[in-house]
Amino acid sequence: MDGYNEKSRFDDEPEPHSFVKAFDAFPKSKPQYVTRTSGGGKWTVVMSVISCVLLWTELARWWQGSETHTFAVEKGVGHSMQINLDIVVKMKCKDLHVNVQDAAGDRILAASRLKEDATSWGQWVDAKGVHRLGKDSHGRAITGAGWHDEGFGEEHVHDIVAMGRKKARWGKTPRLWGAEADSCRIYGSLDLNKVQGDFHITARGHGYHEVGSHLDHNAFNFSHVISELSFGPYYPSLVNPLDRTINLADAHFYKFQYFMSVVPTVYSVAGGAVAADRTIFANQYAVTEQSKEVNERLVPGLFFKYDIEPILLTVEERRDSILSFFMKAINVLSGVLVACHWGFNLSEWLREVVGRRRRRMQSEGVIGAKSGYDE
Repeated sequence: MDGYNEKSRFDDEPEPHSFVKAFDAFPKSKPQYVTRTSGGGKWTVVMSVISCVLLWTELARWWQGSETHTFAVEKGVGHSMQINLDIVVKMKCKDLHVNVQDAAGDRILAASRLKEDATSWGQWVDAKGVHRLGKDSHGRAITGAGWHDEGFGEEHVHDIVAMGRKKARWGKTPRLWGAEADSCRIYGSLDLNKVQGDFHITARGHGYHEVGSHLDHNAFNFSHVISELSFGPYYPSLVNPLDRTINLADAHFYKFQYFMSVVPTVYSVAGGAVAADRTIFANQYAVTEQSKEVNERLVPGLFFKYDIEPILLTVEERRDSILSFFMKAINVLSGVLVACHWGFNLSEWLREVVGRRRRRMQSEGVIGAKSGYDE
């Protein structure tokens, strides 16, 4: 009776008034016909681990997005460009001259447009992150490879755009607290012609024919710390190649030259309701430094020679939609499920084949022993 009842329940047809059940395309087994094995449990654990790893990788790839770099000829014609400067020179402010000479023939007295504060050299030379150009704060060579915490081209675009929205404000000069004011901090923003030019800091009475006494040569010391040097809008949170670099003069007559190639750059994040909040206009630059001791016939000082490239670099970050991400995640889970199902079936088949061979070998061993006894 139990067998009959079980069979009748197994062969039951869909209940009346359940027309939808007739279209069920997913076969099911009753619990009494399902067997749980240790092999199946192991494959379930493997499937779960692989699924979690692949899902995490897919989530990280989706969150990072994809970046595209496009070079094009700059269509807009700009007549002016802003330069942002924050430099500490180991000389007194009254002994320094700051000027700009560009290819258009204009000479700009930058000292009248920038701020100058007396400060102490020791408050800047030991600051956190200060390093020589081409080397980090630990003296290791900077190769540009790998991940960095900050810097143009090293962050993701959405991080650069987020940092660019921070309020631009110059930091205050540290108080002397009784220390000797042996250095000068020159900082601020300056509007220049958007042409090739030379921004330089020289000693009083040297470099230009000016009325006044020449500074004593023994007072020359063009050792300097560059906290900020950028072109275009001032973004204090973005780090440029010359930021937080230090260079020391080995002699009184020492000439520091920095050759910079400036490339206008647009960073944007695709999508969003307000495009202006997801786009910033900046300028990247590559720099080459050449410093040497010169004779008294030449002019010592700091010379920043910049050239504007006629190209525009657009760096855009795109990210797939949530629906696309979920579709990829479902595809990953389906692939893992199918692969693990095949693996489980294959392992069970191998296990069955090995078991048959062992049973056959055991049975042949018994027959062989019996035939030998009969002889």
